[in-house]
Amino acid sequence: MFQEFRALLTKSNAPALAIGIIIGHALGAVVNPPVEDMPPLALLPGGIDFASMQWVLKDTGDPTTTVAIRSGTFIQTVIQPIVIAFAVFIIGKALIREEPPAPAGPPEEVELLAEVRDELRKG
Repeated sequence: MFQEFRALLTKSNAPALAIGIIIGHALGAVVNPPVEDMPPLALLPGGIDFASMQWVLKDTGDPTTTVAIRSGTFIQTVIQPIVIAFAVFIIGKALIREEPPAPAGPPEEVELLAEVRDELRKG
C-alpha cells in the first residue's frame, strides 16, 4: 500500500498539483482583501457597494432581523476565485517557459519513398 502511494506521488503530477494549491492559497491571502472591499470593481457598474446589495424578502425594520438574500456577498464569492485564478495564470505564464517542440522530421512515408528512390538510383 505504501509503495503504491509512493509511486503515485513520484510518478504523477501530484507534486506540481500540491505546489499549485499552495501558491493559490498564498495568493488568495494577497488577493482577498482587495476583492472583499471591491473598490475597483464597484466603480465599474457605477459605484455599487457589493457588500450592501441584497433582496429584502421581509422587512422587520430591524437590520439584524430582516430576512434578505445578500446577493452582494454571493457576487464577491463568485468574483474572488476568478481574480485569484487570473493572478495565478499571470504569474504562471511569467514563470513557466515551455520550450518549443522540436521540429518534426519528415513523415514516415516520405522517408520510405526517399529510400526507394535511393535504391532505384543505385541500380
